[in-house]
Amino acid sequence: MKAKSFIIIVMAGGILVGCSAKKTDKEENEWIKNCINVASKQLSSLAEQLADTCVMPRSLWTGYDLEFLSNQLDREISTFKDSLRIRPVSARTGSLRTCSIYDWTSGFFPGSLWYIYELTKNEDLKKYAIRYTNLLYPVRTYTGNHDIGFMINCSYGNAFRLAPNDTIIDVLIESANSLCTRFNKEIGAIRSWDFGRWNYPVIIDNMMNLDLLFMASKLTGISKYKNIAVQHANKTKDNHFRPDYTCWHVVSYNNDGTVECKQTFQGKNDNSSWARGQAWAVYGYTYCYRETKDKTFLNRAVEIADMIMERVKTDDAIPYWDYDAPITEETPRDASAAAITASAFLELSTMVTDGNLYLLYAEKILKSLSSEKYLSKVGENEGFILRHSTGSLPNGSEIDTPINYADYYFLEALKRYIDLKNIKL
Repeated sequence: MKAKSFIIIVMAGGILVGCSAKKTDKEENEWIKNCINVASKQLSSLAEQLADTCVMPRSLWTGYDLEFLSNQLDREISTFKDSLRIRPVSARTGSLRTCSIYDWTSGFFPGSLWYIYELTKNEDLKKYAIRYTNLLYPVRTYTGNHDIGFMINCSYGNAFRLAPNDTIIDVLIESANSLCTRFNKEIGAIRSWDFGRWNYPVIIDNMMNLDLLFMASKLTGISKYKNIAVQHANKTKDNHFRPDYTCWHVVSYNNDGTVECKQTFQGKNDNSSWARGQAWAVYGYTYCYRETKDKTFLNRAVEIADMIMERVKTDDAIPYWDYDAPITEETPRDASAAAITASAFLELSTMVTDGNLYLLYAEKILKSLSSEKYLSKVGENEGFILRHSTGSLPNGSEIDTPINYADYYFLEALKRYIDLKNIKL
């Protein structure tokens, strides 16, 4: 609704005064209401579409052009084409890509359903959230990767916030125990991957899984979980970051805990700054400070946050997929990195004296993501909320497409923003 203008004429003095009525709070927040409305309808559609299956929506299938990848990576095609995990899929391009409950992204869709239920109080959405969360019950004993934190904390963790019961507590604790099996005390970190030529790879994404351990420590009163999380965070802080506070994606360790190598598996090259990796980093150290009150973690979060604001040069604050990618008309953005950053900045804004700096930056991101460029129209985009995320460009996977974790962190950021601003919708 546009603000109305009016004119007052004072006859005696012949004075003409023009005034514009200020927008009301509700009018100022129309963009938030629109996002919630779109998200509610899109997620309901996706949930209904897959209701008779045991899979989760992950993204849309995308194809790629080898010359495009070569230009984005500044490499000869022959240096990487044989290592691509996903070949062009023209027959499926644009169609829904699903995943099993053991995929690292499986917890984001039920988590999104919990957030949209929290924002709308729609009981049908709550029923869907419960249904898709329950699908993940077998994952609690899975030890095949470090991402059980994503898988369980985003789903069962939000269920515990909004519909707590003893079964959920047991799932969270069992899942934390599964994650602990991947911790090596000599190295002082949780192993991320079981593939590749690395001896003991630890990726920056792994910072996001520590929240599950902090949760288990609070639920049980057992310090082991928190201690493992802190050791991992400190090991990562000491070895993953460059002098400018950008981070490598992968650091692999020798068995004695010394560094074997440092790489960036999903970025432009080993020394580039992969956008989502920087977002994982600022988010991870922000909540590590929340859980420990260790100022070294807060300082690291601030250092990363300031670097992000300096390095992201786009007008709308939505970064390109890698900060060092060549900038052309076809260079993909990564809405997922932006959404993760916004959510982290909103929490960080409550922890420091100059917090408004981070709050305003997060607000800019959210308003950009709520624009027509990034926000889906109802009934389009196969039910996803956001457009223009990039998963793993060097591997030809999920390039310029909606992805479930972008939606999850967008909704989380919206909820945090609403709470911080005390917005009444």
